[in-house]
Amino acid sequence: MKHTGWVVALLLLLFFLTQVIGLVVSTHYLSEETLPFNIERPQLEPSTSYVSIFFILLIATFIALLLLRFQLFVLWRLWFLASVFLTLVISLSVFLSPYVALAFSAVFALWRIFKPNVIIHNLTELFIYGALAAIFVPLLNLFSMSILLVLISIYDYIAVRKTTHMIKLAKSQSKARVFAGLLIPYGKNVAILGGGDMGFPLLFAAVSMVSLDLGLLDWRSYIIPFCTGLMLLALFTKGEKKKFYPAMPYLSLGCFLGLGILLLVL
Repeated sequence: MKHTGWVVALLLLLFFLTQVIGLVVSTHYLSEETLPFNIERPQLEPSTSYVSIFFILLIATFIALLLLRFQLFVLWRLWFLASVFLTLVISLSVFLSPYVALAFSAVFALWRIFKPNVIIHNLTELFIYGALAAIFVPLLNLFSMSILLVLISIYDYIAVRKTTHMIKLAKSQSKARVFAGLLIPYGKNVAILGGGDMGFPLLFAAVSMVSLDLGLLDWRSYIIPFCTGLMLLALFTKGEKKKFYPAMPYLSLGCFLGLGILLLVL
């Protein structure tokens, strides 16, 4: 097993909480043309949006690699600070009034970047991906989301197994003390789960829920998060300590398995 039992259990719990919170946040904004404080979504055509989103991911990764390669940690931290703040504002506005959410988001974002600790790091992670779902779910349909998931899985495999630049990026983020994803230190080890490994399964689950006209209180809405959680458990069980694995191929398989089961029970 890649990590000790309690660490795996905690990672799975946080992963599932991220999915549930994300579904709540994305569902809240489905009928909204704009997000809090008139934040607007990109103008993309759902049938082809996967192309733009995939290239945005590639460009963002390239910029991050440049910043970290040349140890421009100040710029990286400021970019990350803005991203955390914006996503927290969107997510927390579902549960609080917008201006209260704005204040809490500023405090938590600054706390995470400049006085980081494990609790505040993982707490903010729970809410970040729901905001991304709120932005992108209306721009996707089930076909484009499926293609995007396949592209991301192939890219993740290449980035970890072949070019290894995703491993270098993760190590550089740790050095800069700013990491996108769950992070649980134990003993002399650290268990991590990248942000994309939570964000893309959430997007798939949310798009599937919308496409199949399911609600938050419908138990079938959680079949896909449950299946992706099982595949994540399989990865942790199979994985070896000190080795990096591309998680997205496993998680994508869980997404498609969950969708298949979902279609059978409709």
